[in-house]
Amino acid sequence: MAARRAYAAATLALLAAALVLSAAPAEGAVSSCGQVIGYIAPCLTYAMGNAPKPSGNCCSGVQSLNSAAASSADRQTTCNCLKQRAGGVGGLRPDLIAGIPGKCNVKIPYAISPNTDCSKVH
Repeated sequence: MAARRAYAAATLALLAAALVLSAAPAEGAVSSCGQVIGYIAPCLTYAMGNAPKPSGNCCSGVQSLNSAAASSADRQTTCNCLKQRAGGVGGLRPDLIAGIPGKCNVKIPYAISPNTDCSKVH
């Protein structure tokens, strides 16, 4: 169970990596990998295909992460953190993960991908 949860959290990290690329105004800053995972943990059930839509808590977390990662440094740090956590992770539904921002009314101008070059995040 713990391994499955860690695996799922790492895959959801890919979603967060994409979210940090957007340039929404900040309400806070991203200071740790644990904080990032905390924002998106409520999305786990949906990303595994076990819920028909993202929960309100999932969308709140996605919106908060998008707001918190305001500076280029925050977005690059978050992106790198998430890519490290997501290394070798599989099993969640990438199609569902990619759709979470839209379902949560968070606009990002790119596709969510594990191939994001974090050094180009601004």
